[in-house]
Amino acid sequence: MDDPDRPGAGAWLPATDDIEGLCEAAQSCRGCELWREATQTVFGDGSAPAELMLVGEQPGDREDLAGEPFVGPAGHVLHDALEAAGIRPDSVYTTNAVKHFRFEQRGKRRIHQSPQVAHIRACHPWLEAEVGAVDPRTIVCLGATAARAVLGRTVRIGQERGRMQEAEGRRVMVTAHPSAILRVRDERERASAFDALVADLRAAVA
Repeated sequence: MDDPDRPGAGAWLPATDDIEGLCEAAQSCRGCELWREATQTVFGDGSAPAELMLVGEQPGDREDLAGEPFVGPAGHVLHDALEAAGIRPDSVYTTNAVKHFRFEQRGKRRIHQSPQVAHIRACHPWLEAEVGAVDPRTIVCLGATAARAVLGRTVRIGQERGRMQEAEGRRVMVTAHPSAILRVRDERERASAFDALVADLRAAVA
């Protein structure tokens, strides 16, 4: 039986392969219930077409307020990693598997909650449309949620990280989400985790 709270984004998908048109249409999406509490739809951003497409999980608190992906702490880590890998941040397209911020309100704070599989499925038409419009040679999945959205199955980062795969004729690489680096407390381990992300990004464009 269809879930009335999660009808999927298909009904809001416009008949266009233009990124600007897709972004405009996504602002009215009611494909799942997350739009009710989120400030706005956070669509992808960057070059289109682009050789490299980066897919994350969902917008965070900063992204939800700004309306742009990867502008919070994890975004700063990602931008630093791209520059360390010799990749201009403005030469890639960045987006998320889910376009609305899922959170739990605790007082004045909004605490991140990972999206459910149903949210990934409901939002998938937007991701498919973005891939078609951006036409990337390589897609880098930042974290397990992004990998599931792109590959269509459960993914264990430790088992598949850094290995080049293929999905619908495109190269796909799975790596850790930059937010995972922020959670590492030990300074040396954090530096090692950052270097590993840089290495994966370099391999993705090699």
